[in-house]
Amino acid sequence: MQFRSKKSLDSTAIPDDLTIAQFILDTPARPDPNRPVRGPDAQTWLIQDGTGRCIGVDELMRRTYGLANAMNLKYGISDEDVVLLFSKNHVDFPVVIWAAHRLGAVVSPANPSFTASELRYQLERTNATLMFVYPDVDTVAVALEAAKQMNIPAERIVLLDAKTLGSAVTHVDFARVEDLVQAGLKAHRSFTEYRIARGGAKDKAALLCFSSGTTGRPKAVAISHYAFIANLMQFVVHNEVNESYYNGSKVIVPWDSEKRRFRVGDVCLGVLPSYHIYGLLMNLHFNLYAGLSVVVVPTFKYMDMLASIERYRVTHLMLVPPQTVLLCKHPATAAYRTALDRIRFLLMGAAPVSREITDQLVKVLPNAQIGQGYGMTETCTGVCMFPVSQKTGTSGSAGQLMPGCIARVAKPDGTLASANEPGELFVSTPGMAIGYYGDEEATRETFLDGWVRTGDEVVINENTEVWVIDRLKEIMKVNGFQVAPAELEGCILDHPFVADCCVVGVPDAYSGEIPLAFVVLAESACSNHNADVAQDIMQHVAKNKVAYKHLKGGVEFVDSIPKNPSGKLLRRVLREKARSLKAAKM
Repeated sequence: MQFRSKKSLDSTAIPDDLTIAQFILDTPARPDPNRPVRGPDAQTWLIQDGTGRCIGVDELMRRTYGLANAMNLKYGISDEDVVLLFSKNHVDFPVVIWAAHRLGAVVSPANPSFTASELRYQLERTNATLMFVYPDVDTVAVALEAAKQMNIPAERIVLLDAKTLGSAVTHVDFARVEDLVQAGLKAHRSFTEYRIARGGAKDKAALLCFSSGTTGRPKAVAISHYAFIANLMQFVVHNEVNESYYNGSKVIVPWDSEKRRFRVGDVCLGVLPSYHIYGLLMNLHFNLYAGLSVVVVPTFKYMDMLASIERYRVTHLMLVPPQTVLLCKHPATAAYRTALDRIRFLLMGAAPVSREITDQLVKVLPNAQIGQGYGMTETCTGVCMFPVSQKTGTSGSAGQLMPGCIARVAKPDGTLASANEPGELFVSTPGMAIGYYGDEEATRETFLDGWVRTGDEVVINENTEVWVIDRLKEIMKVNGFQVAPAELEGCILDHPFVADCCVVGVPDAYSGEIPLAFVVLAESACSNHNADVAQDIMQHVAKNKVAYKHLKGGVEFVDSIPKNPSGKLLRRVLREKARSLKAAKM
């Protein structure tokens, strides 16, 4: 059977001829008719954590225009060019995206913790010709090395602001966003804003966000302007942002009802990384559209997060499970009781959250609506989320299907499951991505005649609530980030002492999963010093991969890696072995 959301989505309300920048910055109608959009009474959109600097839409529009003009004048950026954004959260992060979209360019956000080889891979896959980079020494040094490997001139690296850099990178006279904005504002207008023909937004790529898909190395997910806006509107309808309600029942008034989940003047902590689709769409764009101010936090540090919640009187949190575990277990939490009592909403996504943690969160945040959501980059974020009728989401559930989403659950024999029967989740949604950029084979494997094959085993009940049981695909979820075992295996096999290997995820209370490597030693390795060899392998991965890909689950030596007759790794066998090993150590 097929499962459909209990709420309908008016497809005519989703513009198919606007870019993301035009929809967010230029669309006059906002959810709250009493919300001033322009002028001195317009609310703050962004708050810079640390300085408290407040930025409204008028300033954001001015900076977006100035940067777009300068990007076109100085670098010739125009339709179909790809701009890579290698940065932590920053108040100019959205400005770079919107400026590129004004020109018709595509933006590819990159993890600022990447090594040079990982960043080079993204540059290769996207054919990016201009990089915007967060201005700290390590990030800039990685960008320089990756650019050098790709023959991209250092002059095409732009820093997001003018922080002082170390001697290792001061030999380059970097352009700065602020200088470009001012130059663009002073210069004559050099570009005609990119316009999309009616219906064209469904095929016009806006973002190239990286995901591991169901298997293999990370792939560039091509997300259209329409898909991004559609998923944003799915969240709007699901959360009744543009409606008045009281405990889920519609009323005629008031717009300022205390029971509304999102209200103008609310403040959300923008601690999720904006290079990740969850942070980019939900934590940033959705909150701005819904009328909230967003505190832009460059780097997550728990103690700093608590201080920011108190300083800015934060009311809304969007987090990943490891951050919620800290809320429950960190001893410093108790000192911020008054500030945490102001929290009215907590959404958890990117990985399942246990009933035990949810129960603890209810005690830590007694006044908050608390629940989970589920989605993936290939669906441009949300597929399901806990409804407004629930103060606390159903235990273990990822929420109800979003408006406009259709789901079906396929059993191993290919037949469709009924309600409460497990199987693999397939989703059809207006937020579906175009496909994997430059990878037709991978696109055919995941995007099937209007459906996204998620690779997740789920159960859906009659109320369209979704429970994620297990991942049928091989991808691990570490701290909410996708990690492809094959990518780590390739790195480990590059070590001289490794003959064969297989990486699996093992459950972890803090990170959700952590990578563990089963390794077959080469004959050249000294088996009498396995502990030293294991440490060396772990250090090898640490030198070449971003932190969340490190082998925090350790290294286990085996005589052989189990495989089927065709040579495919029997990863499930080793996953069970890993769980047994963990249980034996407890």
